Amino acid sequence: MENKITKIVLTGGPCAGKTTAMARIVEHFSGMGYLVLTVPEAATLFTQSGINFLTDDKAFFMECEKQLLEFQIEMEGRLSAIAAASHCPVLMICDRGTMDVSAYMENSVWQQLVESMAISVVEMRDARYDAVIHMTTAAKGAEKYYTLANNIARSESPEQAMEIDDRLMRAWTGHPHLRVVDNSTGFEEKIKRVLSEISHVLGVPQPIEIERKYLVDVTGEIPNCNVSEIEQTYLEPVDGKERRIRKRGENGNYIYFLTVKTPISDDRRIETECRIDEKEYLELLCEANKEKVTVVKQRCCFLWDNRYFELDSFINPVLEHKMLEIEDVEDHSQIKFPPFLKVIEDVTGNENYYNTNIAKRKKN
Repeated sequence: MENKITKIVLTGGPCAGKTTAMARIVEHFSGMGYLVLTVPEAATLFTQSGINFLTDDKAFFMECEKQLLEFQIEMEGRLSAIAAASHCPVLMICDRGTMDVSAYMENSVWQQLVESMAISVVEMRDARYDAVIHMTTAAKGAEKYYTLANNIARSESPEQAMEIDDRLMRAWTGHPHLRVVDNSTGFEEKIKRVLSEISHVLGVPQPIEIERKYLVDVTGEIPNCNVSEIEQTYLEPVDGKERRIRKRGENGNYIYFLTVKTPISDDRRIETECRIDEKEYLELLCEANKEKVTVVKQRCCFLWDNRYFELDSFINPVLEHKMLEIEDVEDHSQIKFPPFLKVIEDVTGNENYYNTNIAKRKKN
């Protein structure tokens, strides 16, 4: 295997199972030939050093949070340098990431902190990590297992744990690869789902997950919606493989991806994705498939009932309705739709609504 560095955040509310998951991740992927590096939870290190984040001294609090964020970035940078020297593929698992800091302060304070460091939210949320896995606190759906015993730095009540869990999910909402692992299964199965999500990010050959799609209309306000701009361009195929590049971001800050889909049977395919830089993106644009237009859309990402939703408004070509996408759901009956969406049609499996076919429509 080539030396590739994949950086993933493992986050979630108190008593979500992160400690167990981290140990299993190291064991599982080390056995597959990866160098697994773990970035410890910076806030816990600070708390154990005697820092009180609950202080009423606002200036002291701000300095603590700034140093915490810089320390997080520094730790990741040092381990990334070590990873670059490895002769085998590297999996870096961060026990929380940069955006976790924002969940413990008011938005105005967070914006002040970001501005003082001259760094964008897109850079900290989307550009730093290949994926974010949110493990839901046991206080949501597994209440009898919620305990403070296994973390001396933890003091939250179940109610506080649920509130923190919500704030953390909102902090990461908008990341291209945010996955929520809830408590709908037993704990062992929960850990296996985390391993499965990481396997998918690493590109371990496996059929892509079932993705359900619906045409919908918005009938009310969407709470805590993060809006991103997306431009998706299909390239000329190579060796039967479908290729596309994607530009995604907000407020003038963008990240870029190359996706390759390899067919393995008539109805199954392997999908791999990697980050590319702007220069590579612009060079690949020259290989655009002239039979297809660049799909331009706005994506609203939001969480509802512990499920992650992606709602697309197509700007070019224009679609009459918005398209709702939900991953990792096999059965329509498993979905609880938000009250502010009206489902027009289930278009799961309808080839007319594949993005590659939407790109064939007449340019507006």
